[in-house]
Amino acid sequence: MKTWQIALAAIFAGLVIGGALAFVKMAPTTPPAAKIAIGGPFALVDTQGRAVTDKDLLGKPVVMFFGFTYCPEICPTTLTEMTGWMKALGKDADRLNVVFVSVDPERDTPVQLKTYLSNFDPRIRGLTGSPEAVASAAKAYRVYYKKVEVPGGYTVDHSTAILLFDAKGQFFEPIGYGGPPERGLDQIRRLLKL
Repeated sequence: MKTWQIALAAIFAGLVIGGALAFVKMAPTTPPAAKIAIGGPFALVDTQGRAVTDKDLLGKPVVMFFGFTYCPEICPTTLTEMTGWMKALGKDADRLNVVFVSVDPERDTPVQLKTYLSNFDPRIRGLTGSPEAVASAAKAYRVYYKKVEVPGGYTVDHSTAILLFDAKGQFFEPIGYGGPPERGLDQIRRLLKL
């Protein structure tokens, strides 16, 4: 390559790099997206009929799932996975608050929840309440649910994610339904390290 060609290539490279830097400096900066608030106050009852609020869950990380006891697939599958994770965690599972909140307060009485949850890890706490109390909790936790009429009764469409919160009640991240079980277990292990 001749000297003038090298000089021309260097000038061209300088113009390209300089233009790219100028473009980066001129590109408008956008503020980070606002964090969506997930979680908040609730007032429900447990399987013994005792009052439970969001304040009672503070001090330990929380694994929370909204569902219902008449659910044909998603809820039993999720609760079975949660039971497996708790077994895999061993004594570390005692450092968690694991909660199943019913979105079917008409049928899911404290007694019904207790009977249903007896099929899973005994450390999973069941919560229910009046339709208004459940609706308020679902709204605070940004959980979708809707009663749907079906022949012979009704079912409930609902969100399927498990919600993870730190010990101060701050949202950490969700565990998506249907993912590899080892991914959910890893997410809970990371939550315990906070």
